[in-house]
Amino acid sequence: MTTVEQGSTGLSSTGDRKSRMPVVFLPHGGGPWPFVEMGLDRKEVEALAGYLRSVHALPKVTPRALLVISAHWEEAQPTVMSGAKPPLLFDYYGFPPASYELTWPAPGHPQLAQRVQSLLGSAGFQTKTEPQRGFDHGTFVPLKLTYPNAEIPTVQLSLVTGLDPRVHLAMGKALAPLRDEGVFIIGSGMSFHNMRGFRSPRVSEMSAPFDAWLRQSVTLDPRERNQRLSDWSSAPGARLSHPREEHLLPLMVVAGAAGEDRASVGYHGPMMGAHLSAFHFGMS
Repeated sequence: MTTVEQGSTGLSSTGDRKSRMPVVFLPHGGGPWPFVEMGLDRKEVEALAGYLRSVHALPKVTPRALLVISAHWEEAQPTVMSGAKPPLLFDYYGFPPASYELTWPAPGHPQLAQRVQSLLGSAGFQTKTEPQRGFDHGTFVPLKLTYPNAEIPTVQLSLVTGLDPRVHLAMGKALAPLRDEGVFIIGSGMSFHNMRGFRSPRVSEMSAPFDAWLRQSVTLDPRERNQRLSDWSSAPGARLSHPREEHLLPLMVVAGAAGEDRASVGYHGPMMGAHLSAFHFGMS
């Protein structure tokens, strides 16, 4: 067993594919949906919640840390949460009072934050840290289901304003070494995110073409996969599914971190009538 270079997480790297962490893109739903009554279809809620509960079993060994890229944080430069005890950031509005009493006290990991900065810096990115920011609902809502005991140190990384898919693929590529250091990289977004569309009786019809394209594209050979993701906006129904693409961009980071690993569809089902998909990389 070899020790990772100075400035790393302090975790060890074996170089053994059997111990390499997978990477995952998951749909985090809307607001605090699993924990309060929102008038949603119970079968849809239970299906997605059940999937998110199962995500903890994807790594062959327990992760030493989590790195989450959430759709709900954008900065001019890649920015890393560096606090040791991050609070929760209730970045949603108009929900029942219980929505603002949720807890998920996962510790932060300042060393991992430094390692993320180092890897991105080596790839040419200028980065920042944010020691005060809390976990937004793109992180704490799904992971409260996946890791309810909040025992694994967790760091959140921002998207970059401009939302260039190639930039985010490059970020993911730079972060790939973390997979051999016990870090489980999770992209938290949605494969469909059109707020007006969710209220349409045609939402299933609206979301189907892009979701089908996405499932087919993500599971291709990695080179072709990344090319298609770079050009996602030309896909059938792309802008109908993502009038603004921030909920799709965590997938780009995850695909970049996957390297040559192929993807599988980890989940496909409806939420508020829309087609949603999750993708797992590096599971073979």
